[in-house]
Amino acid sequence: MPKEADHPKGEGDEKEKTQDLSEDMVRKRVRANTPSPNRGITPQASPPRFVSVDELLETAKGVNNMALAHEIMVNQDFQVKPTELPEGSLERKVKEIMHKAFWDCLEVQLSENPPSYAHAVKLLAEIKETLLSFLLPSHGRLRSHIEEVLDIPLIQQQAENGAVDISRLSHFIVGMMGSLCAPCRDEDIKKLKEITDMLPLLKKIFSVLDLMKLDMANFALTSIRPHLLQQSAEYERNKFQEFLEKQPNALDLTEKWLEDTVRRLREAGADGSTAASADPPSLLPLTVHNQAYLRLLRWDHSSEPFPETVLMDQERFQEMSQEVGRLVLLSSVLLIVYTTTGEAISGLPGLMDTLKNTVSALLADTHTLSFSMEEALATTGEKLCVELKKCLTQHGHAAFSTDQSSALIGQISATIQPDNTVRKLMESRIHSYLLTSLESSQRNTPPPLPGGLAPFSRELKEVAVRFSRLVNFNKLVFSPFYQKILQKVLTAGESPGTEP
Repeated sequence: MPKEADHPKGEGDEKEKTQDLSEDMVRKRVRANTPSPNRGITPQASPPRFVSVDELLETAKGVNNMALAHEIMVNQDFQVKPTELPEGSLERKVKEIMHKAFWDCLEVQLSENPPSYAHAVKLLAEIKETLLSFLLPSHGRLRSHIEEVLDIPLIQQQAENGAVDISRLSHFIVGMMGSLCAPCRDEDIKKLKEITDMLPLLKKIFSVLDLMKLDMANFALTSIRPHLLQQSAEYERNKFQEFLEKQPNALDLTEKWLEDTVRRLREAGADGSTAASADPPSLLPLTVHNQAYLRLLRWDHSSEPFPETVLMDQERFQEMSQEVGRLVLLSSVLLIVYTTTGEAISGLPGLMDTLKNTVSALLADTHTLSFSMEEALATTGEKLCVELKKCLTQHGHAAFSTDQSSALIGQISATIQPDNTVRKLMESRIHSYLLTSLESSQRNTPPPLPGGLAPFSRELKEVAVRFSRLVNFNKLVFSPFYQKILQKVLTAGESPGTEP
């Protein structure tokens, strides 16, 4: 593997996370043929059919593969991680016993007089194949060198005649590993060179080789990810089509999601700002589609089933929804502070960052169950009053009065209400920014930042990039399904005598 590129570390066991996600998705998607009592009656495109166990298992396997391919594409930090068997599990105990038996046997063979190298030669052959697997086609000289030094038939003959030098071969292997490993393994190679006993050295060599295999796999993922976009989209689309053929009702929630979006847009007007009229406005499929994705950031995950086509990304949408909610709250508080205090603090160097850091620290855990929003907002108001009093005094302005402090604390505490005027304003601006970012993502022209959001420009832009990337890939995969649904929904809503 090329030495030049190191590899970023992922956060947690992404492979296990993907498997858990796909299994959960299978359980949610494979629903009974008869409609659930809490979902209402939905017309079926085809008559219900029974599914065999073999078909179900094959479908589950396909969904699992689809989830893994999806994770590789949308998670830029995805990495292959070593599988950690559960502590105390039978599989782990068996593995530990087998490994101990093998290394004990090798130790006995090497301690014999004369030493027996039957197991050692097998290990060298396995190490040789692993080293060769790291080479690129251009590494012809390295390949020849490894083949020459680790000539297994010759080593076998030397072992039979008691002339093999395992120590020399091991040091050659360590040196070759050092030239092929990623920079993040340099410390491991250094430790290998410090080991003098043969058995611990061979054990550690295999341990480091396993890490190098993971490095190579992750390097390959990073290298080919830009070229996999279209292939991955087609693969996911085909796998979902196979699933849909076995489960004809697998798009029911997606249809409801888009139908509800059309209904809401028609009730509010095509642009979301005009009142509803007797003649529903014409809606473009793209407008409906983008607004539908924006709705996912306001989704009630505890009571409303998530649409099937975005189910694999439900956790990501939840995380973005929490981040958006936090930015709405933070920007609302700062807007109240600057509107209330006025020109006295406008443009003071460093004050904005100080206030932002104070508010961010106090409202950092808004998504946790133990968090008390009411207490946090009251504390935030008190802390900000202290900071403002100190700042105003330093710059020769009159300090905050008790009445002004009470009024500011009260306004900040009032943002706990979802219908608070300032909160609704900032939420509207942030959602508009995300929607505009989505619409302009194809042109690579970021939209202007709405008023009051400058202190959080970096955070907001990061959310917008993640949101646009996720949505655009989802569109690429499921666009044929969405087009059919939207054509039916929009045509039905615009037909005379038909209710939207």
